[in-house]
Amino acid sequence: MMQPPGAAYLRLACLSYAEDDDEAPRRAVAAARVLAEHPDLPHTDPHVAAAASDVDSLRALLDAEPAAANRAGGPYDWPPLLYLCFARHDPALDEAAVLATARLLLSAGADPNARFLWRGLDPPFTALTGAFGGGERGQPPHPHATALARVLLDAGADPDDGQALYNRMFTADDSHLELLFAYGLGSPSLLRDQLHWAVTHGMTARVRLLAAHHVDITTPFEGGPTPAVLALTSGYPELVAALGLPMPELAPADAYVAAALAADRATCEAADPALVAALREDRPGLAVWAAGHGRPGAVGLLLDAGWPVDALGRTDVPREDPWQTALHAAAEASDVALARDLLARGADQTVRDARFGATPGDWARFFGHSEVAALLTPTDPDGS
Repeated sequence: MMQPPGAAYLRLACLSYAEDDDEAPRRAVAAARVLAEHPDLPHTDPHVAAAASDVDSLRALLDAEPAAANRAGGPYDWPPLLYLCFARHDPALDEAAVLATARLLLSAGADPNARFLWRGLDPPFTALTGAFGGGERGQPPHPHATALARVLLDAGADPDDGQALYNRMFTADDSHLELLFAYGLGSPSLLRDQLHWAVTHGMTARVRLLAAHHVDITTPFEGGPTPAVLALTSGYPELVAALGLPMPELAPADAYVAAALAADRATCEAADPALVAALREDRPGLAVWAAGHGRPGAVGLLLDAGWPVDALGRTDVPREDPWQTALHAAAEASDVALARDLLARGADQTVRDARFGATPGDWARFFGHSEVAALLTPTDPDGS
């Protein structure tokens, strides 16, 4: 069934945090086309007016019905402020219009903490979440993210926004953290989660920023090691200095993992063979972790030490879940040299990952890495 133009525009113009966000640029162009074909939409629908940052149309609608500032509607049953904050446009709207729209809604009583539960899950996605963007699919921030977030925070938006922090933790940009700290971000649990990710992904600047704001950098993570030990066993010894801590004593298994990730062959070759055998059993995906974190020397060391080349593991958190192979990781990173080495060592390029059912070649083509893709046999008859 064909959607009404207003609903079609809002679906195209706004992030939904679903698979179709991968085509946000194309959808933004299509949204602009819908608006050009139906220029009256902002004059009749406050949700469209908010998403389009049409200040004059929105003001007229709110003058006629002030309660519309908080009325849920549109395809996602959101209030207008959420459509504004989750909107992504091509071309980007003028900053002054965006901020004027936000202030108009807030002055009319819009809730600066407007939120919805994505697929019923907690924490909620808020107006701040929408402004900051980010996420597991790399959703873009609002073109005027910092300025828009500042307007929301000035109006009372909660800086302890768990979903906004989660969505933005995947990249090294800390501008959102700096702004949230200025407005009182201080939840110990949220900040420790940020520290854990930063430590396991070598984000030195973020670790320093968190430490400067008195985040606990010494207590062990729940059910796990201290931040310093975690840094070493994730392959980031430089973060111990960033934490301002002395080098910790490591248990034998942790010492081997740290040495392996540092490609320290002398230390690893001197290790007790029984310890190495136990580690291969307990940490079969360690070479996958090394591949995903740009450590080809560590990958080679571990494979030489008997780690299976086609073992499944994770690259996002140091946990043993059978997700993808080291060859998948090389394909994602466009690491041609590592892919060649893995193939020379007998890596099976037909192995499918456990989440998407895709081969390393599928991954290379999905990410647009043509040079790696050329090394890998297509899995489909048409070569796609």
